[in-house]
Amino acid sequence: MTPTMEIDLNADLGEGGDHDNALLALVSSANISCGAHAGSEADIRAALQTAKQYGVRIGAHPSYPDRDNMGRKVMAMPVKQLQKSLRAQLTHLHNLASDASVVIRFVKPHGALYNQAARDLTLATHVVSAIKAFDSSLTLVGLAGSQLLRAGRDAGLSTCAEAFVDRAYQTDGSLLPRSHAGAVLVDTELAVQQALHIITRQCVQTHDGQTIPMRADTLCIHGDTPQALSFAKALHQRLGEAGIRIRACP
Repeated sequence: MTPTMEIDLNADLGEGGDHDNALLALVSSANISCGAHAGSEADIRAALQTAKQYGVRIGAHPSYPDRDNMGRKVMAMPVKQLQKSLRAQLTHLHNLASDASVVIRFVKPHGALYNQAARDLTLATHVVSAIKAFDSSLTLVGLAGSQLLRAGRDAGLSTCAEAFVDRAYQTDGSLLPRSHAGAVLVDTELAVQQALHIITRQCVQTHDGQTIPMRADTLCIHGDTPQALSFAKALHQRLGEAGIRIRACP
């Protein structure tokens, strides 16, 4: 008998988006804002409570402290300042999670910090150091094949490789920058097919038509995009039809 395929399905939530409650009924993991890039305390508390209700695994989604650009612009921060900010963000979410009687299981950096650490091993090491100092039992979620995951493994953290349902890829496996046309997928069928290819074929088609290897433990849907809920619903249905179980990473 062929083993049942499994995939973790995650979404970025607690950012003040319109679909948090509906998305939390469909995903297995939630990357919840720590407040530095988006989301009010009320948004974050609501996401934690709803995640608890649905039994969704909870993770911290820290970023550069830049609400003006939703954490999607690179900031030149001294290492100690960045690490202090990350520790403060993790502490903030930890305290709110404790109030909700839930536990943070993983950390996934957000936006520019995520993408920059995917390429820059030195930055990745600094990010990992801050996470490990806060709680070495946390799993690190990062872009599949990235320097961030390498730094996490080298530091002894558990890691989870991530790919994206709704983003276009470059030939080196990095995400096509949002400044480029077509960087964010808007067609539901295209997004679902990308997800299925990553799961079943362990590959993805780049924005210029090439096919590259892509092995992932978790797939992300950005909760702040207009298509987020339609993507999640369609993907949930198609994964079920294909016999692929949605299950949180260990």
